[in-house]
Amino acid sequence: MPAQVEPAFASSAPATGFADPVHDAQRAFRAIMTAMSRPGHRQDLDAGALRPPAPLTPVAAAVALTLFDYDTPVWLDQALADTTPVRRFLSFHTGCPITTDPSEAAFALISDPARMSSPADFAQGSLEYPDRSTTLIVMVGEISAGRQVSLSGPGLNAPVSIGIADIPSAIWPQLIANRAHFPCGVDLLFADRGGLAGLPRSTRISLERG
Repeated sequence: MPAQVEPAFASSAPATGFADPVHDAQRAFRAIMTAMSRPGHRQDLDAGALRPPAPLTPVAAAVALTLFDYDTPVWLDQALADTTPVRRFLSFHTGCPITTDPSEAAFALISDPARMSSPADFAQGSLEYPDRSTTLIVMVGEISAGRQVSLSGPGLNAPVSIGIADIPSAIWPQLIANRAHFPCGVDLLFADRGGLAGLPRSTRISLERG
């Protein structure tokens, strides 16, 4: 059965978007690019006047309004997909089509990390087109310097320890396997209440002890 792709809604805006679309998107884009170029280093992101419908958070909404457009199929986890105001908000402000097939998604929005799908379920790209993979935007409670995993690789002069609330321990071995498929594999952006941390597929992950 082919994946369902939901077109953009044509109704009026159901929730507030960027107050200053150009400058707000530029500020968010800088935070996103810095987060991806410096894995594990949390970047502050002020979502300003954004008031997206729950369970979509303001920071994740800022990322969505910055990166999504009519040419980027987006996959939503169950909690988001079941919330009509969220789908209307994304479609109105970005024009993005919503897909039910994670392997077709350019981006995935995940509001419930405890029930997060395996990274292997999403588009992995190919050796010829590694950019044709999914970027996962995962909403979490807190990004901290706590002991959970150690990150190393491109963009890091020395290993960085990071703790991310709400991420189930079973996901980390799956992300280690994701790194083994480089240059294919997914990229991740973790979004907490006020900032972002990036985890590109090129980053090496080691589980912390103790």
